[in-house]
Amino acid sequence: MSMEIKTIQVQLPDGSARTVPAGTTPFEIATSISQRLASAAIVAQIRPLHAAESAANVDSNAATEEAMYKSEDAASERMVDLGTPLEEDVALRLLTEKDAESLKVVRHSAAHVMATAVLELFPETKLGHGPATDSGFFYDFYRPIPFTPEDLKKIEAKMAEVVSRDEKFVREWQPREEGLARFKAENDFMKMHFIERFTQPGEKISLYRNGAFVDFCRGPHEPSTSRVKAFKVLSLAGAYWLGDEKNPQLQRLYGTAFFNKKEMDEHFARLEEAQRRDHRVLGKQLDLFSIQEIAGAGLIFWHPKGGIIRKAMEDWMREECIRRGYDLVFTPHIMRKELWKTSGHEGFYAQNMYPPMELDDADYRLKPMNCPGHILIYKNTPKSYRDLPVRLAELGNVYRYERSGTMHGLLRVRGFTQDDAHIFCTPEQIEDEVVACIDFAEAVLKTFGFAEFKVELSTWDPKDRQSYAGTDEKWSLAIHSLEHALERKRIPFRIIPGEAAFYGPKIDIKLVDALGRLWQLSTVQFDFNLPARFDLEYVGEDGERHQPVMVHRALFGSVERFFGVLIEHYAGAFPLWLAPVQVGLVPISEKHIDYAKTVQSQLQIAGLRVQLDDRNEKMNAKIRDLTMQKIPYLLVMGDKEAAANAVSVRTRGKGDEGSMPLEEFIAKAKKLVEQKVIDL
Repeated sequence: MSMEIKTIQVQLPDGSARTVPAGTTPFEIATSISQRLASAAIVAQIRPLHAAESAANVDSNAATEEAMYKSEDAASERMVDLGTPLEEDVALRLLTEKDAESLKVVRHSAAHVMATAVLELFPETKLGHGPATDSGFFYDFYRPIPFTPEDLKKIEAKMAEVVSRDEKFVREWQPREEGLARFKAENDFMKMHFIERFTQPGEKISLYRNGAFVDFCRGPHEPSTSRVKAFKVLSLAGAYWLGDEKNPQLQRLYGTAFFNKKEMDEHFARLEEAQRRDHRVLGKQLDLFSIQEIAGAGLIFWHPKGGIIRKAMEDWMREECIRRGYDLVFTPHIMRKELWKTSGHEGFYAQNMYPPMELDDADYRLKPMNCPGHILIYKNTPKSYRDLPVRLAELGNVYRYERSGTMHGLLRVRGFTQDDAHIFCTPEQIEDEVVACIDFAEAVLKTFGFAEFKVELSTWDPKDRQSYAGTDEKWSLAIHSLEHALERKRIPFRIIPGEAAFYGPKIDIKLVDALGRLWQLSTVQFDFNLPARFDLEYVGEDGERHQPVMVHRALFGSVERFFGVLIEHYAGAFPLWLAPVQVGLVPISEKHIDYAKTVQSQLQIAGLRVQLDDRNEKMNAKIRDLTMQKIPYLLVMGDKEAAANAVSVRTRGKGDEGSMPLEEFIAKAKKLVEQKVIDL
């Protein structure tokens, strides 16, 4: 009597389905489709066909212990090795280099290759964990003798050898107690910790083997070490085991890996370009700003040239606010502690505020936000529904206590200027106001030269009630309003659960700079909490008192951070309308200085910012020095130009563009400034 073979259904991305014997692997399915696909496939993504479409994805390669070792059974959709036997009906997707998700699998495999190399070179080493990250991978090692730069070179060379051996990544299962006994015998205290923490007695533990190397790991991995084609060992850092200085100190080796050498070379070229654009370096070279040690970390001193750019930024923002129906206000830098208790900041945000200052009448705090001040202005006079919406805007200085070591130039500071606005409106007006804020944010990005952005909607975690204010109903209303506003704008967005502010959900608009990097700057936040805390009211059309809803929005985010991003985006070569010096003047010799001063005067009357180099230096030296300042236009003047009331124009990035009547140049430059043209 023949035994019936169990079969399963495998649904492919194109909607087709295949009936295959249970135990068939993704690699076998790939081979049945085409040998080319089988060779290109890196990992498989599966989802049980009975699982709900809305089930949460699990990233088994995230850079946290919990994510690395948590049970894969909790995932409805997960990554698996190509050699994993399929035992139930599944939807199957085969991932190749074209799929960004598979890069973390490559990097996780590279981490195992690095651990293999380290143990072969230094057998006394004990293993921690080695996850993939967004930029590469790392592995923690315990070894009494510190690694040296020469050791890192040896490790990278040994990794190349491991790759050339084409060792298969094979998943094995072992009873938990046997695994613990094995790692205990080898004194692998970190692996023992991971097994005890992330598995239960009686379970089998997941191990991955390549050659003689074995590691406790959930995977998945590439088919073999030879698929780790492009990698580099980057650096070494120290860390205490479990973050406790009483524990042994570990050595963390960082590396990165890519699908191929071309992508890796492009990555390092981008890093090199990012270093060239570092706003801290350019800020010093161009004399834009400084951070003075004697004054304290995270506090910015704007120098004259940086101050000119700041003025241009703020002037545009204030004028645009007025044009869009905002009223400009100013509020104090310090306010009584009781105000912050009423607002909720004292309870939810105190760790980010400076300590109270005890004065003769009360305790005061430096403001971390402008919103309570704007609320007091709203509340100062009675409001009718006819008065709403009320839009209050302020470029206000705020102060937040960032921990030592977290500050980073202009990008993370302790004192900054927030282009804050708060909109008080009726529930019926809220959606239109949010749409208008998004329109405003798009105008900011376009005006300052950013063509691309991405949007996230941060929502709350209903399970973490203590971290949020407000009822379930209010959160539902707020989230729906923001979602609908984005849908009206037809803007794609990603929902980020658990990242909302304590007082409401928010829309984060992240611009993409010249290097393709994302920067979090513009934010639009819904707030139903503060109007209730401050008993805000307006008289409705029905004659009754109602509570307004409130929108927070910051579009620069902060002037300092936005300026830092601008520096790096433009590599210090600002558009003409923002450049601190718009025109540099180069008289060929001393006898041409008088004409140069006449040109300077006419340019300044036209509103242009000018720098005259009247030093007794050669013309080429002057041109070189002014070019180093990244000035948009250099005007060279000699006998010919003086006689014709003309200038010889050198344009940044284009070079010598020949002679032009002075009047014509002024008209051209003024038009570019007025239109805020990005490219010359």
